[in-house]
Amino acid sequence: MPEKIIEVKNLSKHFGKIKAVEDVSFDVYKGDVFGFLGPNGAGKSTTIRVMLSLITPTSGEISLFGKSLNANRSFILSKIGCIVEKPDFYHYLSAQKNLEIFARISGSHVSRIRIHEMIEFVGLKGREKDKVGSFSHGMKQRLGIAQALLHDPELIILDEPTTGLDPKGIIDIRNLILQLKNERNKTIVLSSHILSEIELIANRMVILNKGKSVAQGSVTELLNEQELVVSFQVDQPEKALQLIFQKFPGITCILSGIDILQITATHELIPDINRLFLANDVNVFRIDPKRQLEEYFLKLIGN
Repeated sequence: MPEKIIEVKNLSKHFGKIKAVEDVSFDVYKGDVFGFLGPNGAGKSTTIRVMLSLITPTSGEISLFGKSLNANRSFILSKIGCIVEKPDFYHYLSAQKNLEIFARISGSHVSRIRIHEMIEFVGLKGREKDKVGSFSHGMKQRLGIAQALLHDPELIILDEPTTGLDPKGIIDIRNLILQLKNERNKTIVLSSHILSEIELIANRMVILNKGKSVAQGSVTELLNEQELVVSFQVDQPEKALQLIFQKFPGITCILSGIDILQITATHELIPDINRLFLANDVNVFRIDPKRQLEEYFLKLIGN
């Protein structure tokens, strides 16, 4: 069993009569990219703030690196790098100068070599002398990740790191996260509204809704429990439809458009359906599965 990095037990946080988080429990293991999902108001940011000791929980227990957060705050925070909402910088200073200032504020001994290494790692080499005020939103997000990595933390917590980014910016952040996991052996907690990104990079996840945990576990195992909705583009849709009804009478299959069959089936049946079409001279031009995580997420939160 991998080492447990985060253990949250029965966590609750109330603001007066508002129950922002209620009896939430989850575990994060060493090497995880852990997806932290939920609609607006689900309690994601509140939970992250409690984990970083920015606010005090109403009840519950939090342990990180095998130690209680209450009794070991300084030790635990020294091993964490984070971005909460969006990183903020002195816009009239250069990227390098900003990182030098934040390194001093943190109290960690960070060399100039380390600062340049992190600037290069996040893809900002050549722009380190430029004022941050001239940076795009995506560049500021990457600089924020460089800031979070300065002291070489074991755990990285990123709260909505792709908010407001264009598709290229989202891909850049995704690749950085995968590099942190695969090349630098970091454990990452990633809060995001972009479900397709979580599906691509996370190995485990928890889904919050109305302050409560509604699902937790391996992304693959949770999604494999669900039936897939798959679109087959074929040259003989009527014939393909009849083949499905004859061979797989229990499957839901409808014509969607001129040459598209939309089929609801288990994961294991998809290659069998494809083979059935090919064996009966039905040409398959395209197979498109719907986003599994999106369907699962919407089913769980009831929308």
